[in-house]
Amino acid sequence: MHPRHEALFAFPLKKPPYLFYFDAEFPSEVTHSTKNSYFFNRVNKELAIHVLYELHCRVVVLPFIPEERNTLVQSPESAAALNLPPLDIIFGKTAAMQAVRNKLERVAETDVPVLIQGESGTGKEIFVRLLHAFSMRGQGSLVKVSCPAIPHSLLETELFGYEKGAFTGAMSTKLGRVEQSHNGTLFLDEVGSLDLAVQSKLLQVLQDGTFVRVGGHEPRTINTRLVSASNTDLRNQVEDGTFRLDFLFRINAVTVNLPPLRQRIADLPLLIDYFIEHYAKIFHHTPELLSKSAVRLMQNYHWPGNIRQLENLIRSYVLIGSEEALVAELMPEPPRSGITTEIDLSEPVSLKNITKKATQDLERQIILKVLQENSWNRQKTAKWLQISYRSLLYKLSEAGMPELPPRPLRIPHLRKKPEERALKQTALSSRTRVY
Repeated sequence: MHPRHEALFAFPLKKPPYLFYFDAEFPSEVTHSTKNSYFFNRVNKELAIHVLYELHCRVVVLPFIPEERNTLVQSPESAAALNLPPLDIIFGKTAAMQAVRNKLERVAETDVPVLIQGESGTGKEIFVRLLHAFSMRGQGSLVKVSCPAIPHSLLETELFGYEKGAFTGAMSTKLGRVEQSHNGTLFLDEVGSLDLAVQSKLLQVLQDGTFVRVGGHEPRTINTRLVSASNTDLRNQVEDGTFRLDFLFRINAVTVNLPPLRQRIADLPLLIDYFIEHYAKIFHHTPELLSKSAVRLMQNYHWPGNIRQLENLIRSYVLIGSEEALVAELMPEPPRSGITTEIDLSEPVSLKNITKKATQDLERQIILKVLQENSWNRQKTAKWLQISYRSLLYKLSEAGMPELPPRPLRIPHLRKKPEERALKQTALSSRTRVY
């Protein structure tokens, strides 16, 4: 019996015993089962006992025994062994990410299906790997299926395998991904792209752990945990008729929602430092510190590509050494035809707010252009625009633009001597960044 669950044993006549778990962490509307084990929310306990007595089962109730939970402990080898960043980098310090960490710690101790949702680039696969490594199946295989990357015509054979002679070219029996994940974890990446026929067959696997290879007739039994990931809200696909509601209920016994980077800006300095030091070691040279104005611009950016976009941006900065190129990537592209009148008219709009935003965008573009023409001389730019120097600084701050010119491309020197490289690496690790 798992120590975190209240449980009971049920002994039906001439049948194997059933084991029921009750845990307040499970949603009350969701029931999960694996073979002769059933998982309920504690609010359903009395109902379950009543039904079992009606079925003439002898019931033995085991009381809830509180026990200290295992946690994702930070240690030098915990994340390094998984080839992942340190846990304090992955989870950061924001309340949203600490809530994610707490939920993963609880879910890792169970065997229920988990659905991880988040925008592209939020690190869903990293959290799947953590969940598998710290679960009871950590010694088993983590088998990933990238659902959009496999053609629909081949997806069934990839998942369930096939028997020899099942079709032309099937010269031998092949194990599918489902069978390969026996006693481990099956990871369905972008599960929303599965077609309805494959969803139906996976539903059978989740219900009783059985499946049949393509071209075969003998049912096979596996014991695996399903973890799915999606960058869209699957409930919308249910409404569109492209995703089965019963399959959604099976795969999301617990749902983990990863916040986008724009909702965890407090973690940005930590991530910037980590990526700079990480790629400095890979490329064997030390980049200059980012200016305060550049970091401020990054903090005001909306990050549509999330952490993946940030990593690519920092990698490019460390390799090329141009802060100017980094800033250019973060600046919005000006409209090709000037001010646009394309607005959302699905609900009443505020003319005042729309014109204010359009004016701010136009001011931002004009100021940036004049700054560039005057080599980022702010005094000269203020005179050119016929505004006070103080007003220019205020507008730069309001628009989130750098007050100082970005550093131009740094021309790399010839290959550094090992002694110089080691000295600079030491200097890098001892620096304290001020944001």
